[in-house]
Amino acid sequence: MRSFVMVALGATLWGCWSLFLRPAGLSGIQCAFLAMAFTSLPAPFVWRREALRDRRATLALAVLALCDAANCALFFAAVQRGPVAVAVLTHYLAPLLIALAAPWVLREPRSSRAILGAPLTLAGLALLLGAPQGMADPWTAVLGGASALFFMVNVLASKQAARAYSPLAITALHSPFSALALLLVFGRSALPPALDSRLLFVAAGAVLCGLVGNTLFNAGLRRIPTAAAGALTYLEPLTAALAGLLVFGEALGSLSLLGGVIVLVSGVWVASAPRAPAQVTPVPTGTG
Repeated sequence: MRSFVMVALGATLWGCWSLFLRPAGLSGIQCAFLAMAFTSLPAPFVWRREALRDRRATLALAVLALCDAANCALFFAAVQRGPVAVAVLTHYLAPLLIALAAPWVLREPRSSRAILGAPLTLAGLALLLGAPQGMADPWTAVLGGASALFFMVNVLASKQAARAYSPLAITALHSPFSALALLLVFGRSALPPALDSRLLFVAAGAVLCGLVGNTLFNAGLRRIPTAAAGALTYLEPLTAALAGLLVFGEALGSLSLLGGVIVLVSGVWVASAPRAPAQVTPVPTGTG
């Protein structure tokens, strides 16, 4: 249960990004680049040469770096292009994709609760965010759905990287390459216009939501089924909605509140499924 709590806390911290990004007033791509840059800071202290011996884990870390950059780029493009509800809902197809892919990619036991719980939670998320009024621009959904594919790979790659890398190392070591990828794709538009106090907001978010959130998520992910972890990531949009209500005065209607309850109940239902004792992959001593 401790691992489930760690994954849930990590996802909850992800949902707090708006508390730091809105005051910063920077574009989504600029915030993504800065967040990656700040979460890279521990990299020199957590890198261990011994971890490179596990080629599968190192390859997974490289895949994570590229896919995390693609995930951020596509998701923010979806948010900028069209309705946020469409972008978020299509992005959160990822847990359903994870539930379906984990038995094939990681050879984990198939979780019937995860498969049933993912679309149920997606329905709750639809109520929480509010149904979009039509699909005037289908490219928003295409971009959001594409980001979901990369986020699915992020979770699967993190699981494999944990064979040789610590949770903090997984977060810190892939981030500089993700930042570089964003810079190569978006060029100067990924850089903030000036060095001022707004960077402090992003730095605080990078530490709390990025480093702490990702480390907790990756630490818990090592010992629970990937499909269940994917379902618990729905706590991120739930937390974001609550932050909007309590901090920014964005009121929730009765249907939105019902959706939030569905998200929580579905996550708990998936997490509490009976399961065999976890097979923990041993981590070599001193690999960071």
